[in-house]
Amino acid sequence: MRVVIAGGTGFLGHALSQHLTSQRHEVVILSRGAETVPGARVVAWKPNGSTGPWAAEIESADAVVNLSGAGIADKRWTEERKKLLLESRTLSTRSLAEAIRAANRKPSVFVQASGAGFYGAHEDGRQTFDERSPAGNDFLGQLCVQWESSALPIATAGVRLVTIRNGIVLARHGGALAKMLPPFHFLAGGPIASGRQYTSWITLDDWIAMVMWAITNEGVSGAINGVAPNPVDSKTFARAIGRAVHRPSWAPVPAFVLRLMFGEMAQNMLILGQRVVPTRAQELGFKFTHPEVQEALQSVLT
Repeated sequence: MRVVIAGGTGFLGHALSQHLTSQRHEVVILSRGAETVPGARVVAWKPNGSTGPWAAEIESADAVVNLSGAGIADKRWTEERKKLLLESRTLSTRSLAEAIRAANRKPSVFVQASGAGFYGAHEDGRQTFDERSPAGNDFLGQLCVQWESSALPIATAGVRLVTIRNGIVLARHGGALAKMLPPFHFLAGGPIASGRQYTSWITLDDWIAMVMWAITNEGVSGAINGVAPNPVDSKTFARAIGRAVHRPSWAPVPAFVLRLMFGEMAQNMLILGQRVVPTRAQELGFKFTHPEVQEALQSVLT
């Protein structure tokens, strides 16, 4: 199988590429930079809403996975940064949609990344969201709506479209978890703000398995929540990390400190959360290897 990964040099793309090449699949990565990825061929592209020479790679692809987009939590959300977060996602998706529309031989499936932030940020877990729930009205919710809408012409072109709304992907050496660990090692780990907000998570192994499942199962299409079936509140999540690394987890991070440090991003991504479940993935037959957070973190961190 030949798989094209747009944005494949990041945390998720690199892991997916490694898995695919280990299974002897051919991987082509579309990248803005000059990075190298072992076992994959990297092709430069300029995702500006239109196509370019890179579009020839789409012609011979069996599957395309789109992970493009500037890092949501990498910098404070100024108006300029929010514009970049949106455009880096919508323009790259439009470029791929245009390349697929023009291709003589189209891929059989297109896997589009999105986020659990689609459902908006909430203070506690009284409301549970699945793929049938409406989008939130905050910045992340509306960003995801526009991001996903940019991919709809791909389905119109006759290509099976699967949108995976990712939660926090757990891995020791990358992603959000790697940024959470240092305070625990210094005996200062604990819940964020009230501790009542929910974290919707999935292990990296299960995320890769879900992408592969989406690629290879013709009955899978539409929106799928890329989260484990048992989201937990921040207090439970911090306690599970502490147990996994044998450190205390009692020191909360006050909300006002987070707001001072990160502004609007803190409110949307840290102080508030979403209780999201993978109803459609389970209905369609996906099986999680790590459905419970304590076992998942033990597996990831030991």
